[in-house]
Amino acid sequence: MNYYSTENRQLKRSLKDAVLEGLAPDGGLFMPERIPLLTEAQIQSFRSKSFHEISRDIAISLFHEDLNETEIIEITDAAINFDTPLVYVEEGIYTLELFHGPTLAFKDVGARFMARMLGHFTMGLDREINVLVATSGDTGSAVASGFWNVEGIRVFILYPSGGVSRLQEKQLTTLGGNIMALEIAGTFDDCQRLVKSAFQDKDLHDHLILTSANSINLARLLPQSFYYFNAWARLRDAREFYVSVPSGNFGNLTAGLIAGKMGLPVKHYIVATNVNDVVPEYLQTGKFRPRPSIPTIANAMDVGNPSNFARILDLYGHSHDAIVDAMNAYAYTDDELRETIGDVYQRTGYLLDPHGAAGYRALKAYTPREKGIPGVFLETAHPGKFSLTVEEVIRSTVEIPTQLQDASSKKKSSITLAADFPDFKDFLLHL
Repeated sequence: MNYYSTENRQLKRSLKDAVLEGLAPDGGLFMPERIPLLTEAQIQSFRSKSFHEISRDIAISLFHEDLNETEIIEITDAAINFDTPLVYVEEGIYTLELFHGPTLAFKDVGARFMARMLGHFTMGLDREINVLVATSGDTGSAVASGFWNVEGIRVFILYPSGGVSRLQEKQLTTLGGNIMALEIAGTFDDCQRLVKSAFQDKDLHDHLILTSANSINLARLLPQSFYYFNAWARLRDAREFYVSVPSGNFGNLTAGLIAGKMGLPVKHYIVATNVNDVVPEYLQTGKFRPRPSIPTIANAMDVGNPSNFARILDLYGHSHDAIVDAMNAYAYTDDELRETIGDVYQRTGYLLDPHGAAGYRALKAYTPREKGIPGVFLETAHPGKFSLTVEEVIRSTVEIPTQLQDASSKKKSSITLAADFPDFKDFLLHL
């Protein structure tokens, strides 16, 4: 199958080339020419399958034109070795816990899958692959873990100085080896701008093979559709469901929308953001106005110019009416997120992280929800990653998982750079 640029449908690449390039040469994001439509029987069969088995089936549907079934199964089996359980919170509301992978964040699914697909595509190459990734928190740690010690691949993780939690920073700066952490004196948007500028720079492309591990890369994005099908399968008797997605760079939502195009019976999509509300504003006004991001306690959503919005526009033919018909969006302040964490914990005993709090609150805010149709919000990171915030709210100690305890005891190793492309380019050229 070919994959086209959102900026120019005539600019096409094979899956291998799209994954290796990451970003299209014209600055667009790659999209599949066709999204496979699953049969009702296929979707119903997921009821009796595990998340791992569902992931296999979806991966085969997505990639069978470019890889043989054995290759797809090998990649999927190596990547998806943990569950994404559906947990009851209160009547009619469930959460899909996406933090049971090695770095305790939803991005483990896409990052691990991409690492193994990229490793497959680069076998036999006589040049090193350089992976650039911008992170506002969990992407960096998931990519670092997923790509650590993958032969022939070197990873550069750009993160905003002071813009990630202490534990997140430890996770992405302590592995060493082929993983290099770059602490950028700026915001996540600055980090993302540096990565995009690097892909479009001729000098860098003449000297280095560059690709991205952000959700702008198809191999990171498409596997995130797997767990949406798992959520529906675990609901057992539900014919359809509502889904609420905490959103920053909007890759997670885009994967959910693609799952819907594949036949997943989503009644309606609900978008949750923090005060970085450019997409909620677009839904209200029809105008997309990127702006500098604002730091919040839900730092993975601190994005002022979400890249994947270009894919959402493409999926709906740039029709504001069609997008509004498919989704509603809500934005919340830090105080509102704290209030939600405390309220849900006190009433139900379930502990939210700040991002999950946004997803829960948005799901509750969507009043057109029909009785009898369940709602699922995505819990994207373990609350232990935000222990200072959460403990202040619930006035109790949060148990820190072993993975985070181990990372917190290691020594940070990073390189500080200005948010200036000439400096970043010079750094890459003189490694």
